[in-house]
Amino acid sequence: MSAENCPYCHGGPALADFAIKIGDISEYSSLYLFKEQSHPGRMVVAYRGHVSEIVDITPEQLQGFMADVARIARLIHKMFHPQKVNYGAFGDLNPHLHFHLVPKYEGQFEWGGTFQMNPRAVMLSDEEYQDMIERIKRELPGV
Repeated sequence: MSAENCPYCHGGPALADFAIKIGDISEYSSLYLFKEQSHPGRMVVAYRGHVSEIVDITPEQLQGFMADVARIARLIHKMFHPQKVNYGAFGDLNPHLHFHLVPKYEGQFEWGGTFQMNPRAVMLSDEEYQDMIERIKRELPGV
């Protein structure tokens, strides 16, 4: 997939199908709310340049990107109180460097197993997405 067709680079209907952009969180990363919320608080941290692999960026860029992933993991723990956050970096179908941060809750959906990519089991209303995004932005000054 080229940068011209990439949902993380250009938004549009392809992005709207699975995520809502919350904002740029640093010079390295953008944050997205994953629409499918069977794991409350699931988000995606995407690298701001169109690259496919972590080996395609410099050590400094990788350090900044991973610091952003850790920052959002801390935010998820603070706001949603999961027992664990799972991290998924796939990109077979969308080769843009990004991490899924998936809160896991003991005794609930998929505890002890690998999370489903997009089960579409829990979709929220537009108002619920906006409320969640506003709460997240309050915790991330400048976003």
